[in-house]
Order: sequence, then structure tokens, then C-alpha cells
Amino acid sequence: MPTPLDKALNSKNLFLGFAGIVTAVSAWSIWGGEMFPAEADPKGDPDEWTTEELKRWLRARGLLPADTMSREELVERVKANLRPTRSA
Repeated sequence: MPTPLDKALNSKNLFLGFAGIVTAVSAWSIWGGEMFPAEADPKGDPDEWTTEELKRWLRARGLLPADTMSREELVERVKANLRPTRSA
């Protein structure tokens, strides 16, 4: 007599679930950045950005902000790493 585990392992639902996961991972790896774009960088003066925008800007550049940093420290770090825009 088959046990509930045997029934689950022979289920079509298990196979379809696994196939769905493989398909989703494949789609993400093929179209990831283009189909699912990341949030754009905040614009304007860093003094007016929210704390989350400051942290996101720093993380996007590999400058990993510490959770214990104050807002003023975040603004200072962003300003220190901002590149001046080129005027044409």
C-alpha cells in the first residue's frame, strides 16, 4: 500500500511545480535586467533624498551603508562619492 510520501513523489503537481520554478529562473536569467528594471537613481540634491534613497544609491555603487549610520552621515557619504555632471 503506497504511503502519502509515495503518492506525493508520484504526483504530477510536484513535476509541474518543479517545471514552473525552472522556467521562472530561466526567464529571469535571460531577461532579468531588461524585463524587470531596477529603480532609477534619485535625482537632485542628496540633502532632499529620503534615507532609503540614500541607502539604495550607496548600495548600487557597492558602498554598503551601515544600518547604524545617521542620515547626515549618509548624505555626506553620497556627496563624497558623487561625480560632477558633465556639461556639454
